[in-house]
Amino acid sequence: MTLIRLRGVTKTFPPAAKSAEPVVAVDDVDLDIAAGEICGIIGYSGAGKSTVLRLVNALETPTSGTVEVDGVDITRLGERDLRRLRSDIGMIFQQFNLFDSRTVAGNVAYPLEVAGHPRAEIRARVAELLEFVGLSGKAGNYPEQLSGGQKQRVGIARALATSPRILLADEATSALDPDTTQEVLALLKRVNAELGVTILVITHEMDVIRTLADRVVVMEHGRVIEAGAVFDILSAPQHAATARFVASIIEDVPTGEDLAVLRGRHPGRIVTLDVREGTAAQADVFAALAAHGVRFEVVHGGINDIRGRVFGHLTLALTGETDAVDRAIAAASAFADLTEETVRG
Repeated sequence: MTLIRLRGVTKTFPPAAKSAEPVVAVDDVDLDIAAGEICGIIGYSGAGKSTVLRLVNALETPTSGTVEVDGVDITRLGERDLRRLRSDIGMIFQQFNLFDSRTVAGNVAYPLEVAGHPRAEIRARVAELLEFVGLSGKAGNYPEQLSGGQKQRVGIARALATSPRILLADEATSALDPDTTQEVLALLKRVNAELGVTILVITHEMDVIRTLADRVVVMEHGRVIEAGAVFDILSAPQHAATARFVASIIEDVPTGEDLAVLRGRHPGRIVTLDVREGTAAQADVFAALAAHGVRFEVVHGGINDIRGRVFGHLTLALTGETDAVDRAIAAASAFADLTEETVRG
């Protein structure tokens, strides 16, 4: 079931100067997010991804088009109904946005206090959430006494206070170190898996998408340029901007200077093995090479595992008699795609 749907959404902001043109932050975007999924929107600065997030929680109104949440066009709602909508949407931020004057428990309690919940109910809910995020022992601490990862855990607990169906994460790990980032991403996976919360993640880090998301939407200059399952986008990006993001985390086929360096370091011939889910095992290729008396060494690339599905490239240096290498390549090509990167080493 589609929980969030954008159709023909454009958001234009007034120009910064009288002589300038209006700024088109989001340009004719269609987007569907299914209930229970984790969807990541990735793009460089100015791509429009954060504006999409603000359109979903009605902090911005589209210039044209419709934004629906659970079948309701939120662009037509009055302020009272919008407040009710926002209680069903949790938000976590890059810089945590915690109240320094409130304890950890006080920060988590805040949205419940604003909603007018009874004190006993608030205390029970806060205790439950701090246990869930692993901060039961920090209830009386203040934000300044916490690490960055602990602050973000408080932010997640606060975002979950009203039991929302949707969680919006705006660059939620950008201020964290790599190890802490992985801990926060693991917590968000639990939120999705155990609580059934639909998560929309805004990021410029493809590793966050690979680790967390089920589906990815790539934006550039306010438009959606590519969208699909994370495995499909990472294994076969179709747009140049997407390929640049993928290259930041995936070892691709060596070209140019990288290939020249490999040729200088390794004698023989350089071939690349394309590894795809459902193709022959690497062992079959290696066995075919060995059967013809050819020595081989993996000199570049790697294998990526996305939720049990694998893809990648392995670049090999082959050494042996010329005819033997020719026969070995022909035999191995019966099992998988082999591309020779040089004619002769």
